[in-house]
Amino acid sequence: MSEVPASHPRYLSLKLREAMVAGVEKGITSVHGLIAHGRGEALDYLIGEASQSFALEAIRVAAALLLRATHPVISVNGNAAAMVPAELTALGRLLPAPLEVNIFHASQLREQAIGDHLLAHGAHTVLMPTDQALLSFIESNRRFVHPEGIFRADVVFVPLEDGDRCQALRRMGKEVVTVDLNPLSRTARTASATIVDNLARAMPLLLAAVAQLRQESAGTWQEIISGYDNHAVLRAAEARIRSGA
Repeated sequence: MSEVPASHPRYLSLKLREAMVAGVEKGITSVHGLIAHGRGEALDYLIGEASQSFALEAIRVAAALLLRATHPVISVNGNAAAMVPAELTALGRLLPAPLEVNIFHASQLREQAIGDHLLAHGAHTVLMPTDQALLSFIESNRRFVHPEGIFRADVVFVPLEDGDRCQALRRMGKEVVTVDLNPLSRTARTASATIVDNLARAMPLLLAAVAQLRQESAGTWQEIISGYDNHAVLRAAEARIRSGA
């Protein structure tokens, strides 16, 4: 990226493309993940490639949900690991919460590569999928989880999530916080709090919100959560996309 100045209007997009390609080369991201990333990039154009008010509202609620949780867990797939490994590990230390590797396309080599990548970026705890704990209501590879991680969690942060697993987690009674640029996706509509934003922009804002709200009382967290309407946030995001403004 040295040939592209930070002032370039496409700098973040180009930087993330490089990160995704590097992720594939390192065995972290699947080639299928490149398609998903491109779809998200198209939607990012339509929200103005900026963190809009609907994203900021959801970020504040997401921080409150994660802080209120008894056992929060951060779920990490290949795309998220390639895009924001340092920010994910920072969130894990701040809450605190373990990171757990969970991917759709089954590969023990890729799972281990993601785990090693997160540890190299400062993660204290990275849990791996096991056959000792299985999620209900789902049949894909993502049903395999760690018994002390996602299986036990009451709140799961699942950026760039698969809709089937988000639905399964909610049916199991867990709160789900997600980052999804598509307000029409199953994940966005099923999650407890959906941040419609680019993950690379949302993570620093979420870290700042968690740090700020840590100074507040549990009563304040509950007040923030109780006043939130995820469907209203999704409608606002969809309206922004349709307007093209």
